[in-house]
Amino acid sequence: MKNYNQDSSYYQVKLQDHIDSSFPERSGDIKFIEQRARWAANAYDGAFRSGNHINKCNEIADYILYEGLHFSRFDTLFEVLTYEFSDVFDELDFRDFALKIIPNCAEIFGHYELTDDFAYTTDYDLLYTELTGFIAIWIEQNGIR
Repeated sequence: MKNYNQDSSYYQVKLQDHIDSSFPERSGDIKFIEQRARWAANAYDGAFRSGNHINKCNEIADYILYEGLHFSRFDTLFEVLTYEFSDVFDELDFRDFALKIIPNCAEIFGHYELTDDFAYTTDYDLLYTELTGFIAIWIEQNGIR
């Protein structure tokens, strides 16, 4: 039987990429990334040793790797900016502005239970609307720079 073992460095790179794109505010949390990568590698190894198919091993490891990292505040802000404020920003400015404003949106996000599947709830529409209003007021009072 061929060994298809994945080491934690594979998962570390995979998770770092996900965090850099969807959770940039957590990009520097190396301890979290390394720990989660070790857990995913161990889960993969355990699933493989138990005789699971490679696809199932990957599914189990990914579940561990990305748990709690499906709904992204940053991605939500980025979506609001690109859909609602495309006439205000250059395409390259969306990311920078989202990073700038995300700490100011903490109170709005705090009104919701942000689970992994939050984007598929009716509360997501309310959050989206609140963020749109907040950003419009922010830009009016502070500008985009």
